[in-house]
Amino acid sequence: MDYLLLGFWDVLDLQTLVWVTIGVTIGYVVGVLPGLGKGTGVAVTIPLTFYLSPVAALGMLIGIAKGAGTGSAVTAILLNTPGEPSSAPTTLDGYPLARQGKAQKALKMGLFASVIGDFVSTVILIVLAAPLAKYALLIGPVELCAILAFSMTIIGVLSGGCLIKSLIAAGFGVFFATVGIETETFVSRMTFGLFELEDGISLIPMTIGMLAVAEMILQAADIKALDVQTAKIAEGTSREDRIITGAEWRRCMPALIRGTLIGSAVGILPGLGASVASFLSYGATKRASKTPEKFGTGMIEGVAAAECADNAVVPSSLIPLFALGIPGSVIAAILIAAFILHGLTPGPLMFKQQPRLVADVYAAMITASAIMLAIGYFGQGIFAQIAKVPLRLIIPSVLLLCVVGAYVETNSIFSIYIMLFFTLIGFLSRKLDFSFVTFLIGFVIGPNLELSFRQSIQLLNYDVWNLQSHPIAIVFIVLTLAAVWLTARGNLRPATVQPVPNEPVS
Repeated sequence: MDYLLLGFWDVLDLQTLVWVTIGVTIGYVVGVLPGLGKGTGVAVTIPLTFYLSPVAALGMLIGIAKGAGTGSAVTAILLNTPGEPSSAPTTLDGYPLARQGKAQKALKMGLFASVIGDFVSTVILIVLAAPLAKYALLIGPVELCAILAFSMTIIGVLSGGCLIKSLIAAGFGVFFATVGIETETFVSRMTFGLFELEDGISLIPMTIGMLAVAEMILQAADIKALDVQTAKIAEGTSREDRIITGAEWRRCMPALIRGTLIGSAVGILPGLGASVASFLSYGATKRASKTPEKFGTGMIEGVAAAECADNAVVPSSLIPLFALGIPGSVIAAILIAAFILHGLTPGPLMFKQQPRLVADVYAAMITASAIMLAIGYFGQGIFAQIAKVPLRLIIPSVLLLCVVGAYVETNSIFSIYIMLFFTLIGFLSRKLDFSFVTFLIGFVIGPNLELSFRQSIQLLNYDVWNLQSHPIAIVFIVLTLAAVWLTARGNLRPATVQPVPNEPVS
């Protein structure tokens, strides 16, 4: 608590507070614009924080991640087009409410639910991360190798789609992580004589290319369809259409509690993501309702359930990152680069080595939640207008920021080449339905996986039977094999053929 109070002292400094506010605002705008997302916003902005203090830089990036999750509900409600996939359930009841003249009501509930889910999840992070880190310090290289293998496998299993493709993507991520100087022999690997690759491939231009540039290329293909979307939203005439009544708060409270808990639990488990949380929360609220048939026609509980679960995922996904050094989501993997850049290496030792900087991060997260509430409440009308900006004006601006962000990271044109190379990989991964989530996380944990594997071989004296003295490692190895076997069994099970109904003769 002493360090947390010092953290608020650092964050509430005027200059730091301004940067956190800028981050939340940028995040809100990024969330409003369909197709960008929090990952893109953070990846593009990391190089721009080089000259900021660690507290201001990390506070700004955290603000972007938080603001984007809240802003994505704006287009979901007004245009039936979620700013991020995780806001898709919000469209089911948010857009019908808007068409009924209750857009302001839906937007306010989306904002309040987002802030509630985000704040409670941040408190859970503060309470759980440090105690889990104490146990993590007891984990040796053998246990760490098994945990990393399990994490990468479970992420591949839970990321959706084909398990084989997910594991292939994770394998390619680990493969690209081996580029550069080898950790033990200091021999160059796959550098092709290029000095720029001696230190390995930088995460920042890679993520910018795979997430931002590749997404913009895909969005450019749908310009006409997105521009045709018009905001035919009628404003309600009565005051009840623009506010949330006490009765509606009482109806939404169970959904808010349930959704926050679901989002926090999903965030702790690596690989699930915000989309899983929002759909689970929406489905649970619909099943618990006395009138489930009304969902999809403008039930405000649906908006509350989806948005609180969506925004509860980001803070809780940092728990495995802080406690074990393992990223549980794309945004956590991207934030690793920012943390390391500003002197905070994620993992259990950071609570001992830099407790004040950790407290600064916690204070910045809580402060960003309060700023997000203020900006969202007073700026809803302005942000709603951003949704009407033509995509043909957005794409060139984002591409310019991508190029600048990749260049600033090393002040070298080579980083732009790296960005373009991984743009191609990101584009192909989307077209061929390979998981770029598992690719990025495989790349991030690749060096630790390789190092712990080498150490494990030496500690076990090249004898697999010596694993019996490492029960924790055995447990995670069994869980890894079980996850692969169960998923493969489900994929190989023959699908039942559904009868095709006779079509009427025209």
